[in-house]
Amino acid sequence: VQLVESGGGLVQAGGSLRLSCAASGQIFRNHVMGWFHQAPGKERDLVAAISWTGGNLYYLDSKKGRFTISTDNAKNTVYLQMNSLKPEDTGVYSCAVDPVGRLVDFRSWGQGTQVTVSS
Repeated sequence: VQLVESGGGLVQAGGSLRLSCAASGQIFRNHVMGWFHQAPGKERDLVAAISWTGGNLYYLDSKKGRFTISTDNAKNTVYLQMNSLKPEDTGVYSCAVDPVGRLVDFRSWGQGTQVTVSS
C-alpha cells in the first residue's frame, strides 16, 4: 500500500486543520490506519488510529476531544480533523498502516505533512 498525506499548513492557536491520507495499492478493510505526530526534536507518537471498518478506534489522551479520525472507504482516504490546535501540536504528521491491528506494527509510511501552530 502507498500512502500520501496532505492538508498541513500554518494555523493560529485555536484554529483547525483537516489532514488527509490517501491510500492506494493493496488495501484490506481489517487493517488499521494510524496518524502519527513528530514534534521537533521528539519521537514520533501515535495520536489516532482506526480500521477501515470503523473499529479499533484509538486516541492519544492529549488529543482526545480535539482530534477526530475518520475514513472514507469510497475514496480510500483517512482523515484527521484537528480542532482547537495548540502550539505543541506543531510537527510532522504521518500516516501508516498496521496489518495486524495491535497498534505496534505500523508500516508503509507516507512522506508526512507539516503542521505549524503559531501562538
